[in-house]
Amino acid sequence: MFQYKYLSREHLEGFDNYKYMSKDTSPLSVYVMHPFWNKVVKIIPRWVAPNVLTFAGFMLTVLDFVLLSYYDYDYLAASTKVHNETSTEPLNGHMEVIPHSLWYILAVFLFLAYTLDGIDGKQARRTQTSGPLGELFDHGLDSYSVFFIPACLYSIFGRLDFSIPPIRMYYVMWNLLINFYLSHWEKYNTGVLFLPWGYDFSMWMSTLVFLWTGLRGTGFYKRYLFRGYTLANAFEWLIYFTGVFTNLPVSLYNIYQSYKLRTGKMRSTTEAIRPLWSLLSMIVVCSIWVHKSDRLPDCDPRALFLLIGTLFSNVACRLIVSQMSNQRCEMFNWLFWPLSAATILSLIFPNYELVMFYTMISMSIAAHIHYGVCVVRQMCDHFRINCFHIKQRSD
Repeated sequence: MFQYKYLSREHLEGFDNYKYMSKDTSPLSVYVMHPFWNKVVKIIPRWVAPNVLTFAGFMLTVLDFVLLSYYDYDYLAASTKVHNETSTEPLNGHMEVIPHSLWYILAVFLFLAYTLDGIDGKQARRTQTSGPLGELFDHGLDSYSVFFIPACLYSIFGRLDFSIPPIRMYYVMWNLLINFYLSHWEKYNTGVLFLPWGYDFSMWMSTLVFLWTGLRGTGFYKRYLFRGYTLANAFEWLIYFTGVFTNLPVSLYNIYQSYKLRTGKMRSTTEAIRPLWSLLSMIVVCSIWVHKSDRLPDCDPRALFLLIGTLFSNVACRLIVSQMSNQRCEMFNWLFWPLSAATILSLIFPNYELVMFYTMISMSIAAHIHYGVCVVRQMCDHFRINCFHIKQRSD
């Protein structure tokens, strides 16, 4: 079942010659987090494989999503009218059912996930097990985590009063996913991963927001900043601002510099933008489905976020594989075709739309897991290593 060979001989030869190059200029990362991680990693036994830390951190992020799915699947738990900071009444029959203690648990899990993501590379160098598999495993899981965190934060505001509707959260989600993709598209053309400043600040902010929500409750966010603008609107515009005015310009500038100084891959314009078509095609088809539908995204926004997060992660993982192996990136992801078919059929036969919707989600998750497991197993066979176990050295 998991013996399929997704990687060609050229891919594997490219991984043989791969060397990791990155630049981290974030003050928070360089002056605060790296010194902290250098101390934390010393606590980890040397027999613990770096990929175990990576996977554990990812699963903690997934657990946050699962816990909030249990307590607030429809994003309605925080939708209450607020008279003061301590008194609330139900809105449309929905009570605030998320225990305050859960927000503290979510914060701890998220910070642990952030820490494990920060020390896995250090553990690899400490145990002399650094290699392409570890980087691919790390960035591949990161491409999935980038959806789970905002999907959890949406529960803080809810989907009704003092918040933004699911359709706007849908585009906020795509904005965050695009920002992640830009970093790896940038590396695809420059050969260097410029680590964005926003990652460290967003992880800290998300952790603090969870802690603050545990202390004050979701009612704290039910207020206007000025006129009709709420805290949810401020978060929404902050995300768009960082994407449009910081991440995108920086990525374009770094790519321009790589061409000017001839330090990058020096691809033609059509080849340089080739990876963008795979992502853009997914966004266009998903958005057509959402806007033409009479049910989406309001009937099940959490499932919709899961769908686009899974589709995105598969597209991003294939870009990362192409970039690390120095191979040409595919123009269209194969999941684009069943997604298009599901969209068309749901519009022609609206009574079966939800069947198409949930079938597409199940298919995407199964296909993505199959791709990930097969690629990892193929690389393990090629490099003669074990993903979650460090071979004992004779010395």
